[in-house]
Amino acid sequence: MQPSNDRKAILQRGRQIIEQELDAARSVLERLDPESFPAAVLEIANAKGRLVVTGIGKAGLIGQKIAATFSSTGTPAFVLHPVEALHGDLGMVRPGDVVLALSNSGQTDELRRTLAALKQLDCRIIIITGRRDSSCAQLCDIVLDFGRVAEACPLGLAPSSSTAAMLVLGDALALTVMFQKDVPREQYARFHPAGELGRSLMRVHEIMRSGDQCPQISPDQTIRDYINVIRRAAEKSPARASGAVAVVDERGHLVGFFTDGDLRRLIDVRDRPADARIADVMTRNPKSARRDDYVVDAAKIMREYRIDELPVVDEAGACVGMIDIQDLISAGFSVFDAR
Repeated sequence: MQPSNDRKAILQRGRQIIEQELDAARSVLERLDPESFPAAVLEIANAKGRLVVTGIGKAGLIGQKIAATFSSTGTPAFVLHPVEALHGDLGMVRPGDVVLALSNSGQTDELRRTLAALKQLDCRIIIITGRRDSSCAQLCDIVLDFGRVAEACPLGLAPSSSTAAMLVLGDALALTVMFQKDVPREQYARFHPAGELGRSLMRVHEIMRSGDQCPQISPDQTIRDYINVIRRAAEKSPARASGAVAVVDERGHLVGFFTDGDLRRLIDVRDRPADARIADVMTRNPKSARRDDYVVDAAKIMREYRIDELPVVDEAGACVGMIDIQDLISAGFSVFDAR
């Protein structure tokens, strides 16, 4: 295909490249060895030390991503550049470390020399390569061979399909090791405390209001009592004044909820609203969240039912807190910005 300004021709070229890389990924799947892949997973999962990822050129760049994926999913990993390794960085490697090498050809001299040196350090070595019979592969204990793949580059030279194969196989390794280690969401959250990902793993108890910031009232009290409870709570915590109260029984169990919005609607339809019993005007069996729920799930409830406050209960049903829409915004959630 000749260079062209025709948009359809350009789109077709892009599709061909993607198809070639998909073919490389399918080749990885078809060639996934029933002996070497489980062996590599168990070697890494059971390692006493860290994972040392090494490769040069584009393979080395893919290795950086794979190392980052391992580190973020519970397996400490670092990148060892083959050239720097030969000039002193081999000192970073410790007994118990496992090496993961990447090379399409398996013939790169710097990598071969580095693997030979690592072998002398008694490291177990795994390689992801397109050539099982290469000089680098012969130095390794476990070979993950994705076979010969045609590069998507128009010249057939620039690493593209081969690096896609490496990335797919590296992700399969990292995430299978994560499964093997049974990494819980809580541990994963500790590795990702910031950004959208961190927010998605926050627990309700981390942002909820409690104590004086979560005013409570009994069903037998009146709207006048409600106003006084809200006022006292605002005086104690003006920065987090609430527009709602949790209605609780003598055991502290949540039985209802009443908000400023409910009060405004009550004033429109009832004479002498201040004398009304809370039990007669509250929302019974209100929507609620558990203290250990994920905030994102609590936010979904608030969005679905278009409510600005949500009570929080413990396993026994006792009210232990409240989430206000302002708490979500302060925590970085933008889900209500368009309301």
